[in-house]
Amino acid sequence: MEPNLGNLETSLKLKFKNKDLLKNAFIHRSYLNEHPEVAIPHNERLEFLGDAVLGLIVSEHLFNKYPNHPEGDLTNFRSSLVNARTLSTAAANLELGQYLYLSKGEESTGGRARQYILANTFEALVGAIYIDQGLSSTKKFVEKFLLIYLADIIDKKLYKDFKSLLQEKSQEQLGVTPSYRIVEEKGPDHAKIFRTAVYLNNKKISTGNGNSKQAAEQQAAKQALETWSKKN
Repeated sequence: MEPNLGNLETSLKLKFKNKDLLKNAFIHRSYLNEHPEVAIPHNERLEFLGDAVLGLIVSEHLFNKYPNHPEGDLTNFRSSLVNARTLSTAAANLELGQYLYLSKGEESTGGRARQYILANTFEALVGAIYIDQGLSSTKKFVEKFLLIYLADIIDKKLYKDFKSLLQEKSQEQLGVTPSYRIVEEKGPDHAKIFRTAVYLNNKKISTGNGNSKQAAEQQAAKQALETWSKKN
């Protein structure tokens, strides 16, 4: 069944002048492998543009909102917003997954809920809004659906990545540095999933999954911090 992008326009309170551009934002590369007759390209070029536009909008917002913070803090704040974890959360809250055009294979393996696909789709949508609606409308979209996470990130110090937070805590309280080991790899090369364990004093504390080694380590560190909090 064809996704009803009109419903998305209604929920976003946007009316695209170029409907094909909106559709473009939701076409995953895999879909075109099964539907070569579709003239609209996949969304990776829009994703590229959206990433740059997001960087500009978020950077300007942080520059104006936090005049007394050094460049390093602003960079960390931005990285905590413009990353796969936060972007996929924003995309999931907007239910963007239901509008995706996916191959049957990608669909059957949970592609609509896959973190990197949702994050990329959010960026592609930003790129599409920028082209069709202009910078002002794109800023409003980003402020409404992404910058809402900023206060929580700063309040909980999530701008310090989980690995850094775990290292600070373990060195301060235990005098040891966490180590990470890949315990499992699965999936094809283009969609590989890594499972990583984090150890303290050679004792396994937790594990985490991710579509890159770095993402899996971050997830493992996050789980370790949550386990630590429950015990104390």
